[in-house]
Amino acid sequence: MDLLKAEVAGNSLLEWAIAAGALVAMLAAIWFLRWLFATRIATIAARTSFTYDDAVVDAVRATRLPLLLFPVLVAATRGLDMPPRLDHALSAVATLAAFMQIGLWLSRMLSFVLERSRERATDAGAATSLVALLFIGRILLWSILLLLALDNLGIDVTAAVAGLGIGGVAVALAVQNILGDLFASLSIIVDRPFVLGDFVIVEDYMGTVENIGLKTTRLRSLGGEQLIFSNSDLLKSRLRNYKRMNERRVLFSFGVTYDTPLEMLQEIPTKVREIVESLQTVRFERAHFQGFGDSSLNFEVVYWALDPDFNLYMDRQQTINLELVRYFRDKGIEFAFPTRTVILPQALRVEGSAGALQPAQEGLAGGSAPMRAGA
Repeated sequence: MDLLKAEVAGNSLLEWAIAAGALVAMLAAIWFLRWLFATRIATIAARTSFTYDDAVVDAVRATRLPLLLFPVLVAATRGLDMPPRLDHALSAVATLAAFMQIGLWLSRMLSFVLERSRERATDAGAATSLVALLFIGRILLWSILLLLALDNLGIDVTAAVAGLGIGGVAVALAVQNILGDLFASLSIIVDRPFVLGDFVIVEDYMGTVENIGLKTTRLRSLGGEQLIFSNSDLLKSRLRNYKRMNERRVLFSFGVTYDTPLEMLQEIPTKVREIVESLQTVRFERAHFQGFGDSSLNFEVVYWALDPDFNLYMDRQQTINLELVRYFRDKGIEFAFPTRTVILPQALRVEGSAGALQPAQEGLAGGSAPMRAGA
């Protein structure tokens, strides 16, 4: 017992033994918890559909015993009489090690969640933007942890934070266009107004989405050339996404000549309905004698193509057009085209003139004759 009371460096051997035992016990407990999470709890988490429990397990695997040795050492030696300078140095090192370990845990969780999202991404542009988001997230995370660590060490970080704020504003102003496009790409990923393969129209431009990058989105136009839009400008534009169509509403019109009999005019809407309803993947809506044109009696037809595919829609429209041509040919109905009717007074023969004007039409009452000519 006298030996345990012997003092070494200001503390008895018994106090040193208790501190050493506490140190070993805490390290063993940390190692056991790490093993438990990496094996048993990881097996349970793998059976669930949640992502965050897997993220916690993956974060625990990032535990580094050498880093935790310093905080555990400080905790184990709290009951010892340590020199002030040594105690301050150990506390400083333990603080830095603790924040570094916290950073490893949070960084691993952030990486795990974003990597899972990147694996589930349907296009390469979204995956690229998620990588950029991971990079930015890590920078912010370690910056905050560094400031917190310095503050816990007694260093005044107010000036540093103010300087970083001013510097951040200056940098943001210098690269505001780039940052705007970057955050716009993230907005595209989250909101998903379009994805790769969608056919979109942006103002007067149209094409298939080929790539969604950090700064630009690229379309392949119908002519084959590549159209490049900055992400921020793209979000400000009115965009039509034809790939998101469930049905395609089709409106078309045609005209017949004014000499078409009334009975035929009454039959045309009914015949158009029969033609449209005979087709598959088409829903008829209406067909009407719409109005009087300058050179035609106009009809308007509306139907729905139940499949939004453009080629299928054109096949159906072609069939309708051919059936209308066949029906009009059989009934003697003429499609109208731009014409103009000119009324001339009765032409008088001019004696002695080889090119004398002849009456436009003999036997017309009223002394006038209509003449139709193609415009």
